[in-house]
Amino acid sequence: MYKKIMIAIDGSDTAQQALKEAVNIANTYNAALHIVHCVNDDTEAAKKAGSQILEQAQSYLDAVTIETSLLQAEVAYGLTGIADSIAAAASEWGADLLAVGTSNRRGLERLFMGSVAEQLISKVDASVLLVRPQKA
Repeated sequence: MYKKIMIAIDGSDTAQQALKEAVNIANTYNAALHIVHCVNDDTEAAKKAGSQILEQAQSYLDAVTIETSLLQAEVAYGLTGIADSIAAAASEWGADLLAVGTSNRRGLERLFMGSVAEQLISKVDASVLLVRPQKA
Protein backbone atom coordinates (compact mmCIF):
# COMPACT_ATOMS: atom_id res chain seq x y z
CA MET A 1 0.00 0.00 0.00
CA TYR A 2 2.60 2.59 1.07
CA LYS A 3 5.90 2.67 -0.81
CA LYS A 4 7.32 6.07 0.23
CA ILE A 5 6.78 7.47 3.72
CA MET A 6 7.97 10.94 4.69
CA ILE A 7 8.19 11.96 8.34
CA ALA A 8 8.29 15.63 9.28
CA ILE A 9 9.95 16.11 12.67
CA ASP A 10 10.59 19.09 14.91
CA GLY A 11 12.47 17.54 17.82
CA SER A 12 9.39 17.18 20.03
CA ASP A 13 8.25 14.05 21.86
CA THR A 14 5.20 13.92 19.58
CA ALA A 15 7.44 14.00 16.50
CA GLN A 16 9.37 11.07 18.00
CA GLN A 17 6.08 9.20 18.38
CA ALA A 18 5.24 9.98 14.73
CA LEU A 19 8.65 8.62 13.73
CA LYS A 20 7.98 5.37 15.60
CA GLU A 21 4.57 4.99 13.93
CA ALA A 22 6.05 5.68 10.49
CA VAL A 23 8.80 3.11 11.05
CA ASN A 24 6.19 0.50 12.04
CA ILE A 25 4.19 1.23 8.88
CA ALA A 26 7.34 1.19 6.74
CA ASN A 27 8.33 -2.18 8.15
CA THR A 28 4.85 -3.56 7.42
CA TYR A 29 4.88 -2.42 3.78
CA ASN A 30 8.64 -2.53 3.16
CA ALA A 31 8.45 1.19 2.32
CA ALA A 32 11.22 3.75 1.91
CA LEU A 33 11.57 6.39 4.63
CA HIS A 34 12.52 10.04 4.29
CA ILE A 35 12.82 12.24 7.39
CA VAL A 36 12.59 16.01 6.99
CA HIS A 37 13.04 18.92 9.34
CA CYS A 38 12.23 22.47 8.30
CA VAL A 39 13.82 25.64 9.64
CA ASN A 40 12.51 29.13 8.95
CA ASP A 41 15.65 30.91 10.08
CA ASP A 42 18.61 31.04 7.73
CA THR A 43 21.24 31.40 10.47
CA GLU A 44 23.97 28.82 10.85
CA ALA A 45 22.79 28.12 14.41
CA ALA A 46 19.30 27.18 13.19
CA LYS A 47 20.71 24.98 10.43
CA LYS A 48 23.05 23.27 12.90
CA ALA A 49 20.20 22.64 15.35
CA GLY A 50 18.08 21.24 12.51
CA SER A 51 20.88 18.95 11.39
CA GLN A 52 21.25 17.67 14.95
CA ILE A 53 17.52 16.86 15.10
CA LEU A 54 17.85 14.86 11.87
CA GLU A 55 20.98 13.06 13.13
CA GLN A 56 19.21 12.13 16.36
CA ALA A 57 16.24 10.73 14.42
CA GLN A 58 18.55 8.82 12.10
CA SER A 59 20.45 7.31 15.04
CA TYR A 60 17.13 5.95 16.32
CA LEU A 61 16.90 4.05 13.04
CA ASP A 62 20.49 2.87 12.83
CA ALA A 63 19.54 -0.46 11.26
CA VAL A 64 17.33 1.14 8.58
CA THR A 65 18.55 2.98 5.49
CA ILE A 66 16.74 6.29 5.18
CA GLU A 67 17.04 9.66 3.54
CA THR A 68 17.07 12.89 5.51
CA SER A 69 16.62 16.48 4.36
CA LEU A 70 16.96 19.82 6.07
CA LEU A 71 14.40 22.11 4.48
CA GLN A 72 14.55 25.92 4.43
CA ALA A 73 11.29 27.88 4.66
CA GLU A 74 10.80 31.54 3.88
CA VAL A 75 11.18 33.42 7.16
CA ALA A 76 8.49 35.94 6.27
CA TYR A 77 5.81 33.25 5.93
CA GLY A 78 6.18 31.74 9.41
CA LEU A 79 4.28 28.48 9.95
CA THR A 80 2.74 28.69 6.49
CA GLY A 81 6.24 28.71 4.99
CA ILE A 82 7.14 25.60 6.96
CA ALA A 83 4.00 23.79 5.80
CA ASP A 84 4.65 24.88 2.19
CA SER A 85 8.24 23.58 2.31
CA ILE A 86 7.22 20.22 3.77
CA ALA A 87 4.36 19.86 1.26
CA ALA A 88 6.69 20.66 -1.64
CA ALA A 89 9.26 18.14 -0.41
CA ALA A 90 6.60 15.43 -0.05
CA SER A 91 5.37 16.09 -3.57
CA GLU A 92 8.86 16.23 -5.07
CA TRP A 93 9.89 12.97 -3.40
CA GLY A 94 6.60 11.27 -4.34
CA ALA A 95 5.55 10.42 -0.80
CA ASP A 96 2.31 8.49 -0.51
CA LEU A 97 2.15 8.97 3.27
CA LEU A 98 3.29 11.91 5.38
CA ALA A 99 3.57 11.29 9.13
CA VAL A 100 3.66 14.27 11.47
CA GLY A 101 3.15 14.89 15.16
CA THR A 102 0.55 17.41 16.22
CA SER A 103 0.74 19.56 19.32
CA ASN A 104 -3.01 19.27 19.93
CA ARG A 105 -3.40 23.00 20.61
CA ARG A 106 -6.85 24.29 21.48
CA GLY A 107 -8.61 27.61 21.87
CA LEU A 108 -6.63 30.85 21.79
CA GLU A 109 -3.29 29.07 21.59
CA ARG A 110 -4.41 27.42 18.34
CA LEU A 111 -5.81 30.71 17.02
CA PHE A 112 -2.54 32.59 17.59
CA MET A 113 0.02 29.83 17.07
CA GLY A 114 -1.67 27.88 14.27
CA SER A 115 -0.74 24.36 13.35
CA VAL A 116 1.69 23.16 10.70
CA ALA A 117 0.01 19.73 10.85
CA GLU A 118 -3.41 21.25 10.16
CA GLN A 119 -2.06 23.20 7.19
CA LEU A 120 -0.39 20.11 5.78
CA ILE A 121 -3.71 18.29 5.52
CA SER A 122 -4.89 20.72 2.86
CA LYS A 123 -1.51 21.12 1.12
CA VAL A 124 -0.32 17.51 0.69
CA ASP A 125 -1.73 15.19 -1.97
CA ALA A 126 -0.60 12.10 -0.04
CA SER A 127 -2.31 10.54 2.95
CA VAL A 128 -1.42 12.30 6.21
CA LEU A 129 -0.93 10.48 9.51
CA LEU A 130 -1.37 12.85 12.48
CA VAL A 131 0.08 11.55 15.72
CA ARG A 132 -1.27 13.18 18.85
CA PRO A 133 0.64 13.50 22.12
CA GLN A 134 0.35 10.51 24.42
CA LYS A 135 -1.70 11.10 27.53
CA ALA A 136 0.22 10.83 30.77
